[in-house]
Amino acid sequence: MPYPSPPRIPSGPRRRTLLASAAGAALLAGCTAGADSGTGPSATVRARARAAEDSRELLARYDAVLAAFPGLTGRLHPLRAEVAAHVAAFTQGTTPTATASGSASASPSASPSVPATEKDALASLAAAERSLADRRARELLDVPGEPARLLASVAAAGAAHAYLLTTGGTK
Repeated sequence: MPYPSPPRIPSGPRRRTLLASAAGAALLAGCTAGADSGTGPSATVRARARAAEDSRELLARYDAVLAAFPGLTGRLHPLRAEVAAHVAAFTQGTTPTATASGSASASPSASPSVPATEKDALASLAAAERSLADRRARELLDVPGEPARLLASVAAAGAAHAYLLTTGGTK
């Protein structure tokens, strides 16, 4: 049985047309949001500052383990050097106040605790690298373009560091 046609034809745009237009406008706005948008630059600055601070804290962990276990220097020095390069990459082109992320100082105030054995210290570093890599991988979805690529690259390096720390390999 055919459905009867509506008694009158609507004079304005149809609901589907309005929904499609709204969806298209939202997609267009999403594609063009970036450095020009009101929240883009501040979100990018905050993400870089947070990433720099996280890298500084990881660097302090490496330094604490190296101070407690000097015999690990050959194994940890290349990884520590890369973490230091990550700090430099995240702070490059930013002002010191932007990289401090609102904290009282740019460096951690207390030295991180170090486990009692070399094996536990390496496992602790690997867990810190893995956790930070996972968090950065999630955060890169919230930043545009080049900062997202930097976060992705550093997250991948952190995952590789975690692997090297748990398998006994060196770079």
